[in-house]
Amino acid sequence: MKEKVKVHLSLVIPVFNEEQNVVTLHKEMTEALKEHPFPYEIIFVDDGSTDKTAHFLKQICLQDEKVKSILFRSNFGQTAALSAGFDLAEGELIVSLDGDGQNDPADIPMMLKIINQGYDVVCGWRKKRHDTFLSRRLPSFIANRIIAFVTGVFIHDYGCTLKVYKKEIIKSIKLYGEMHRFIPAYASWAGAKVTEVQVNHRPRTAGISKYNIMRSFKVILDLITVKFLCDYSTSPIYFFGTFGMGLCGAGFLSAIITLVEKYYQGVWVHKNPLILLAILLVILGVQFIMIGLLAEILIRIYHESQDKKTYIIKEIL
Repeated sequence: MKEKVKVHLSLVIPVFNEEQNVVTLHKEMTEALKEHPFPYEIIFVDDGSTDKTAHFLKQICLQDEKVKSILFRSNFGQTAALSAGFDLAEGELIVSLDGDGQNDPADIPMMLKIINQGYDVVCGWRKKRHDTFLSRRLPSFIANRIIAFVTGVFIHDYGCTLKVYKKEIIKSIKLYGEMHRFIPAYASWAGAKVTEVQVNHRPRTAGISKYNIMRSFKVILDLITVKFLCDYSTSPIYFFGTFGMGLCGAGFLSAIITLVEKYYQGVWVHKNPLILLAILLVILGVQFIMIGLLAEILIRIYHESQDKKTYIIKEIL
């Protein structure tokens, strides 16, 4: 019986309607890794393509035993495709890159050298992008600045799919929505050492871009979720309770002002709109505190039912 070879490097490529790119991309990755000294695998994830992408992937799998392909029944999005590829990956190092041919596989060996210098995540930075300014580069620039400011993890290009991860980092992160772009922030919050390096970005020569401006709005909503989960995932009462106490305090202040105006200025309470504002603020404050308590209960059920720890151990000496 042939002994299974331990894979050192896994490449994960999500594709959607990229029939004109997958064969060329496979050849480029094979060429880029021909000098790689350890076994590697290439994992294509077809995100429900409606063209001949799946057909070409099957042909590639027959020709190259290093290639695996995951075929989705429907289009679930890039984050889901990357998550499926990460789950199947066996390598100690995992590389992700786009399937549209704009990420250059020739950059992978250079990024592998950098991650072997003691980093846990190496992010690609498309400093010279070959995309349209108004629909791609400008929204990306604004989104990157907002994400860096909110997360506190300052890298230039969160949207670049070309990244290298250590297995123990990426396997511990669960992805939802459009959250694949926030992996560096998740990793940094978990204590990983993150860096970035300039990579080559090529113009799209075949196929149609799947990007649209609506994704920018999804990113903002996901950013709110990420910030909340990372800062308050184990203590949501602090988030909701802070708002609740503030609202209750403002309500009591409005009530005091109402009494002062009644006794010193002769303003009748039932004619003073501040009393209605006081009641509203106190009710909202109590509701926020109650939501925080319910969230605390849910968090405890979540962690205790799965025996999920609220900490991450790097090493035991």
